[in-house]
Amino acid sequence: MSEQAPVIAVLLTEKTRRMMLDDAAVAQLNALGDVRWPAGATIDAGDVEHLLQGAVACLTGWGTPPFNDAARQRHPHLALVAHSAGSIRTLVPARLFDEGLRVSHAASKIAASVAEFVVAEAMLAMRGIHRLHHRLRKGGEWLDVRAAVPQRLLGARTVGIVGAGYVGRAVMRLLVPFGCRVLVVDPFLDDGDAAALGVFKAGLDDMLAQADVVSLHAPVLPETRHMIGARELALLRPGALFINTARAELVDEAALLAEIRSGRIEAALDVFDDEPLPFDSPFRDPALAHVTISPHAAGHTEEAHFSQGRAMVDEIGRLLRREPLHHEVTRAMLDRMA
Repeated sequence: MSEQAPVIAVLLTEKTRRMMLDDAAVAQLNALGDVRWPAGATIDAGDVEHLLQGAVACLTGWGTPPFNDAARQRHPHLALVAHSAGSIRTLVPARLFDEGLRVSHAASKIAASVAEFVVAEAMLAMRGIHRLHHRLRKGGEWLDVRAAVPQRLLGARTVGIVGAGYVGRAVMRLLVPFGCRVLVVDPFLDDGDAAALGVFKAGLDDMLAQADVVSLHAPVLPETRHMIGARELALLRPGALFINTARAELVDEAALLAEIRSGRIEAALDVFDDEPLPFDSPFRDPALAHVTISPHAAGHTEEAHFSQGRAMVDEIGRLLRREPLHHEVTRAMLDRMA
């Protein structure tokens, strides 16, 4: 590369690089300018400072140390942070937006993976597949097992969605063709968008009281932290399925544990207050057979990861060609994003 080639800093750990960038994406990125790669498997704040010297764009992701408020002053040429993961809330301070730094993220590329995971959890619970499996494995009699596990049709259920962002809308698009009645809680969803999606707007309490399945997809904001507590959980119908693949902070975990221990509702949980989930966590209790737990895995598919990486390499190319960005996060969006 010539000395005039734009400098691009890759601020990814080796593990994240392998996860996000296939050979084609690496070749595409290298063709855009003078690409600086971390020397080691990990990356710390000192590595970030070194790699950003003279850079006009950087590629970030899971494991990238957060920027501080003075980053713009130290790296005045930096024009774009292309974040190959979803949330940028803890990565880029709001002040940097105000100082002109542009940010893109790949949250929309994760949505399909999370949506499939949510629908899989709903279908698993409605048909009791895991219960059928375990009862037969334990020697249960064929017809007795079938009679003991209720079978419900997902398409005949009412599903409540909290949050109509990228993931919430992806879940809606999968559920509506099943025939589900979908109730959505989101103050920013207007009537036109709801009609186009084939869903119905609802208040939180009304949705909780009507839904057979509830799935959370809201961002963590001061007004959404612990938005689901003991009072809200008590509104759920007996036998309802409560799914959280969003953020643990949306729910009062102690209240949720008490509710599921009562056996009144089922749950599918992918996020927890303490992650990794401690080995002695009560959520690991084998007695909670009506609860499925997973290790924050909903968004993690090979296809989604490579799509995230390619999307952000494409964004850097658009910046350098002075084309409109496709995945930009604006300052106005920041206050209501995850």
